Amino acid sequence: MVKKIEIVGLGAGDLEQLPVGVYKKLLQARLLFLRTKEHPVIPELEKEGLNYISFDSIYEKYDQFEQVYEEIARTLLTRAQTEPVIYAVPGHPLVAERTVQLLLEYGPKEEIEIIIGGGQSFLDPLFASLKIDPVEGFQLLDGTALSASKLQVDQHIIISQVYDQFVASNVKLTLMEKLPDDYQVYIVTAAGSKQEHIEKLPLFELDRNVSINNLTSVYVPPVTEEQILLKNFSKLRTIIAELRGPNGCPWDKEQTHESLKRYLIEETYEVIDAIDNEDIDHLIEELGDVLLQVILHAQIGEDEGYFSIDDVIEGLSAKMIRRHPHVFGNAHAANSEEVLINWQEIKKQEKAAEASSSLLEGVSKSLPNLLRAYELQKKAAKVGFDWQEITPALTKVKEELDEFVDELDGTTEGFMRAKKEFGDLLFAFVNVARFLKIHPEEALYETNEKFTRRFQYIEDKVKASGRQFEDYTLEELDKYWDEAKLTGL
Repeated sequence: MVKKIEIVGLGAGDLEQLPVGVYKKLLQARLLFLRTKEHPVIPELEKEGLNYISFDSIYEKYDQFEQVYEEIARTLLTRAQTEPVIYAVPGHPLVAERTVQLLLEYGPKEEIEIIIGGGQSFLDPLFASLKIDPVEGFQLLDGTALSASKLQVDQHIIISQVYDQFVASNVKLTLMEKLPDDYQVYIVTAAGSKQEHIEKLPLFELDRNVSINNLTSVYVPPVTEEQILLKNFSKLRTIIAELRGPNGCPWDKEQTHESLKRYLIEETYEVIDAIDNEDIDHLIEELGDVLLQVILHAQIGEDEGYFSIDDVIEGLSAKMIRRHPHVFGNAHAANSEEVLINWQEIKKQEKAAEASSSLLEGVSKSLPNLLRAYELQKKAAKVGFDWQEITPALTKVKEELDEFVDELDGTTEGFMRAKKEFGDLLFAFVNVARFLKIHPEEALYETNEKFTRRFQYIEDKVKASGRQFEDYTLEELDKYWDEAKLTGL
């Protein structure tokens, strides 16, 4: 016996839209399953003696649609082991039908033939009813699995599978991530049939419509308003490309990778400042400035024919997948420490093929030197060039301090030697910080901020006194400093 499941479409609405072949097949079927009996042609066919088994009850068993679709597919595959099955779905079997895709995936593995029959998709009548031309660009998305990252708001968007108010609510909230609350959308039900209903309404009212059913789709017209499109990454790329284009900005057109280096460093520190100040609005702005630097470098690469932002994104995405095998593969990581161990091991394997004369080559000379010292020590420690406890590190600090003091003899030669010893002293202090898991750059930043607060307190006191700084002794200024400390600054 040939094991098979034949899948046919019930069309978009009326019985008149049903192909004759499908009509006969439904009425003559010995074993007919319906994904849902909530379809306009079913009552008409029931009058002619249609016999079927509906899967509507399965929808009430699960919270996730994927679980519903899995059970439907598994049930059909089981029945097909003993007798041929006809499975009918709304519209066309290959348009917005997840159960059909599952059957096409699972069927061959179980030696069950999956046959796709006829049926009219809801798309043709929907295009006709809305009077839109799909050649302008459109998206067909599943309302039960919608995400904002998929939305291309400058195209026609059709969201199917909007079965009920719950799905409509999720669709509304997802669209609101990209569109204004009052953006005009359309609810289209049973397009092209006698029961066709089209309603235009603001987005925030989408889930309040009582006419929503399993023949409902949501149509979102293309966005033309410039302000809304500013949220699109593609719009940002267009802006930067225009700035560096023939009629663009003279300054932007002159920039090179080399000329932009200092701006990237400056903007990165601005981000850190916003984080430390817990200033969300400032953080948004400064992250945008860092992104600007990335896009500018990528545009320069594209203009010169070497690479584009797509290459940057591809490389980053591949690296994130490759270095997170505990998420995207079969590796295991119970905590963040194990994650870092895996990360470093994978990174080591990646770099193994590269001809490197030193383990320290990966530490950039462009880093702030306090941070560079920290990274150099970390690299050396990975191959065992490190003390096993903090005591020798502290001893080294004392040794370097003594050597520094010894060189302060007032001579030019002593000054040059003291400069070197001062560097050694800082390097030794960084080593202590590393043992204590104190990031030296962050620690010094906090001290700089503390100094700024306390000195500004002194400035305020001096100003309030009506005197000048020159009128104060160091001891008097120190008293203000101590006051600042007592206030918690």
